Amino acid sequence: MSKTILVVDDSPSIRQIVGLTLKGAGYSVIEAVDGIDALSKLDGQKISLIVSDVNMPNLDGIGLVKKIKLLPDYKFTPILMLTTEAGESMKAEGKAAGAKAWLVKPFQPAVLLAAITKLA
Repeated sequence: MSKTILVVDDSPSIRQIVGLTLKGAGYSVIEAVDGIDALSKLDGQKISLIVSDVNMPNLDGIGLVKKIKLLPDYKFTPILMLTTEAGESMKAEGKAAGAKAWLVKPFQPAVLLAAITKLA
C-alpha cells in the first residue's frame, strides 16, 4: 500500500506539479486548497506527510501546522512547508509551530522527493 501525502496550496498549478511528482514516485495524493480545506480532509485516515504552503487565504500554513499539532491522530505527522517564504524569522516560526522541514519555491522535483523520502 502506498503512503498518502496531503498537499495544501492555494495555487492549482503548484498542487498539480507537486501531485504529479508524488504520484510519479508512487505516493497517493490528497489535495486541499487552504488550511480550512486541509483540516476537513483529516478525517482519521492515515496520512504519512503533509506538504503545505505558508501564504494561503482562510487559514495560512503556520496556523494550519498549529491546528494539526492539536489533533491526536495527526500531531506526530511530519509537515513540510513548501513556500516562497525564505526569511529566517518565518522559518523559525514554522519550526516553532511544528513544521519538520522547509523548502523554498521554485523547487526541483528531485529535491522535493529527497525531502519527502526522509520525512514520510
